[in-house]
Amino acid sequence: MANIKSAEKRAAQDVARRAHNNTLRSKMRTAIKKARVAIATGSKDTAEAALKVATPVIDSMVNKGIVHRNTAARHKSRLTALVKGLGA
Repeated sequence: MANIKSAEKRAAQDVARRAHNNTLRSKMRTAIKKARVAIATGSKDTAEAALKVATPVIDSMVNKGIVHRNTAARHKSRLTALVKGLGA
């Protein structure tokens, strides 16, 4: 445990920030899973709607520093490719 008051404060802030970040990361993962489930149903309209919801959530996590921009780009790219594959 921290011995200095500023270190105690920092530890408390870290706990709160970690909980907040975990909530946001979970929100992103849920959006991605919903998109994947919609893709799995085979309905292109449903899949496109789910992708349209997931994309801004993923972008938001980049702006908040929760995930790296390349990670977000990879998720969006793969989801988009799967949705486009439904039409073929």
